Amino acid sequence: MKGRLELAVFAAGGVTRHPLPAEGKVILGRAEESDIRIDDGSVSRRHAQIYLGPPLRIEDLGSANGTTVRREKGAGGTVRLLDTRVEPGKLVEFGVGDAINLGSTILVVRKVDDEEPEVRGDGSPSSYVIRDEAMKRLYALAERVAEGPISVLLLGETGSGKEVLAETIHRKSPRASGPFLRLNCAALSESLLESELFGHEKGAFTNAVRSKPGLFETAEKGTVFLDEVGELPLGIQVKLLRVLEDRQVMRVGGLAPRPIDVRFVSATNRDLASEVQKGTFRQDLYFRLNGIALSIPPLRERRSEIEPLARTFAARAAASIGRSPPEITREALAAMTSYDWPGNVRELRNAIERAVVLCEGVIRPEDLVLEGRVQGTASAPRNVPLTGTVPLTTLDPSFASFSVPPDDATSQLRGGVVDTSSSGSLREELGSLERQRMIDALEKCAGNQTAAAAMLGMPRRTFVSKLSAYNIPRPRKKG
Repeated sequence: MKGRLELAVFAAGGVTRHPLPAEGKVILGRAEESDIRIDDGSVSRRHAQIYLGPPLRIEDLGSANGTTVRREKGAGGTVRLLDTRVEPGKLVEFGVGDAINLGSTILVVRKVDDEEPEVRGDGSPSSYVIRDEAMKRLYALAERVAEGPISVLLLGETGSGKEVLAETIHRKSPRASGPFLRLNCAALSESLLESELFGHEKGAFTNAVRSKPGLFETAEKGTVFLDEVGELPLGIQVKLLRVLEDRQVMRVGGLAPRPIDVRFVSATNRDLASEVQKGTFRQDLYFRLNGIALSIPPLRERRSEIEPLARTFAARAAASIGRSPPEITREALAAMTSYDWPGNVRELRNAIERAVVLCEGVIRPEDLVLEGRVQGTASAPRNVPLTGTVPLTTLDPSFASFSVPPDDATSQLRGGVVDTSSSGSLREELGSLERQRMIDALEKCAGNQTAAAAMLGMPRRTFVSKLSAYNIPRPRKKG
């Protein structure tokens, strides 16, 4: 199999990616000592073990909520998804692109081409889509800014595309042939951050057995991107200010400063001016970083980009698991366009990647997992989620008291569209959709009510009460 393999973990509404070795075993679980740790309550401490092949195989290690492999099967021009439960102690083969359920968490092994760069932890795309007029003006300004040496401060909500814009500035600058160093200022402790940024001399501290250049030195003739710069400790802020002013770094334990030639691009979702007033961010550093500030609008303010971004992410995700790009229905596009996207482009990408894994060749509204609420537009009632669970507390109060008959034909809702032609029809279909989602969640979580409630983003007490309201049989605990 050419190219590297990585494991995409869909849990708690987000996606993390982990490179896999060419051979050997990888233990998955919630315990700290797991090879790949999955922090989800439905995952056991030592849940399962993957054997790298070929062939790829997985073994359940006696987990509480079970392990299931979902395969895509095609016959007669149709696509079906078949679930195979992994019995503890037995090995089950699976392929790239097959979905694996550990409790309510979904895993997918995907192929990364050798030419493709390593996937970054935040999942931001390496290319961008521009349709919105404000974004066109922003990127035009960024290209002009890129030509000079001025420091740039990027402002915007989490996941809005600050790193992509920083990469664009680097690629359009005279430093494009130099390194582009990404540094998440919130990911390291103050002591480790100082050593990593500035480097250290031999003997500067315990285990410093040799001299090590800092990251600023390794970015010579390139661009340093300081993400989440608002999280920098005050002690590091003082030293960073000195670097910006003198263009020199002093290694930990060093006696003489070393000159550097780098450009700084910073990003934050905080209001740094307010942080300066609070005393948590230095005013002089703020002025140094803010040579020019570029503000990126959130995705909900540039809805014309949602469809092309969704199609781009779907094609990319499908290719990585060896599938053809799925069709996206008009109803799914309407749901995405109406949604507020609190996680912005990153959340959209995560939702699409998950949908590509779960859908049967066509992405429908029910394949999306949208955690927040939709924007009030003509395409959807305000505050009513079109996908995932539909908690009654988010509906209009007039809907809260309806009941669903036990013989409700929930199977007719699969792949269907919510009909808003009458309030009675809407109530029944929303109730049926929620009932079926609860049943599906219980199946995926092997009857674990706590895990199923967490999967749907519903309080456990509410989930249990709705089991009775919807006449859903209570799962029995296994012997």
